[in-house]
Amino acid sequence: LAGRMITKWFLAAGKVMIKKNRGERKTKAGPSGEREPNLPYDGISLIGDPIYGYIRFTSPSGSIRGEKTEQDLIDSPWMQRLRRIFQLQGAFWVFPSAEHSRFQHALGTMHIAGQFADHLYPSLASRFPDLPSRSYIVSLLRIAGLLHDVGHGPFGHFFDDNFLDSFKLNHEVIGQAIIKKKLASLIRGIRRSPAGPLLDGEVLDPKQVAYLIRKPASQPRKGVPPWLSALTPLFSGIYTADNLDYVRRDSYMTGVSRDPIDVERLIYYSFFSEKGLTLHQSGMTSLTQFLNARLHLYTNVCYHRAVRAIDIHLREIFRETLKEIFPWNPLETLDKYLLLTDWHLLDTVEQWSTSAGPARLRDLGRKWTPILRRRPRWRRAYEFTFSLADYDNMRTFSLLNDEEVLDRRIRAALGPQRRSMAFRVDMATQDPRPINPLAMGDRQIHIFDPSTEKIEKGVIRDLFRFIPARVIQCRIYALDHRHDAELARAFEDVFAMESRPAVDTNI
Repeated sequence: LAGRMITKWFLAAGKVMIKKNRGERKTKAGPSGEREPNLPYDGISLIGDPIYGYIRFTSPSGSIRGEKTEQDLIDSPWMQRLRRIFQLQGAFWVFPSAEHSRFQHALGTMHIAGQFADHLYPSLASRFPDLPSRSYIVSLLRIAGLLHDVGHGPFGHFFDDNFLDSFKLNHEVIGQAIIKKKLASLIRGIRRSPAGPLLDGEVLDPKQVAYLIRKPASQPRKGVPPWLSALTPLFSGIYTADNLDYVRRDSYMTGVSRDPIDVERLIYYSFFSEKGLTLHQSGMTSLTQFLNARLHLYTNVCYHRAVRAIDIHLREIFRETLKEIFPWNPLETLDKYLLLTDWHLLDTVEQWSTSAGPARLRDLGRKWTPILRRRPRWRRAYEFTFSLADYDNMRTFSLLNDEEVLDRRIRAALGPQRRSMAFRVDMATQDPRPINPLAMGDRQIHIFDPSTEKIEKGVIRDLFRFIPARVIQCRIYALDHRHDAELARAFEDVFAMESRPAVDTNI
């Protein structure tokens, strides 16, 4: 009797799951010879995750022969490559537990993107009658989330700024090329998401996936469906599938904070209005909480004094190293780029230091040795953090915006005896929130006020009032600590001059 009851429950649950997965539109039968799963577990698998507990993904079903699924993308060489690229660049040398990878973050972003899609679909469909099915939108956003970092190279954003810039490229451009040239056929073959099967005739468009992963301002919008443009804030906005995962994940993995933001509340109070992505006023406290958590993460992890010391040392040898390891344009040699990872780079430079090869490689390898041993040659001599609200001191900001100018000013303030001293000025800059909340472009947040039933931009000013527009952690690094006091005085003298009053008499 118990066995028969369990069997009936499984069959009933399977029918309910299928019914829910069909979404708001009627879903036709699949291609000839295929049938929908008859159990809720057929074709859906789980990945254990420390942040979300479990992440669902589509996997090959016994009911649908020869189909492509999210598992095929996850297991592809391009996604597996991300296991060998650290999420936080060189921060693992400072935070031992920060050895998580871009791969883990990509899975988390896929999960959050799917939650956004499922929740936002009804309001999006009300704005765009030509919108594809719920399953299509869920699948599109999940795959964009999964692949948004697929173009990253070793040391992540540092690689963009210190190698890809030579080719006028960034990881988003490379990611688009990988999606269109290497993963397109696989993406087109995916016929369902965890929300259910796509409608007959619906085929996922790799170009739409590629469009979502790149900042909208840097690519043309001609020919882009209006509903697709409406979705871009979920990847390029203030709170996105990307940053909602990495703030939570990176904070947890480094031990900075175990649960800094309320993702569920932010998603719940988000919807599409005639203005675009809109946040109900009841979600504003969660947005403030998130922005402060992001500021805390950057200040204490990404821009930690020792992490930045390693970055300064790396800048001196990174470009030269990459020219030896990878002397090609990545966009023209994607097959070779597949092998370029943190693991490959670090193993190679460590072998150089003791190799019998060219002397230039041995010398370069030995320059890497202090970094590999967590002994960067630069030491923090002085630090001061500027918090600017709406660029409240433009003269200060203009000076802080140019490391070379600040370097010259400090050397002049040191006097002739110390002017040639070896030191580096480092400015770790972040924008915790938009400077002008009324002119945010593609990142604009609209707030729905339930008391007036109006959607406004102005309300956002009150939300941002107690969050700085820009934070600059300005540091001076030297080879040792013998002249810390002199460097500190020189720095303070420079900014004492910058703060002189505009008028020298009483008004």
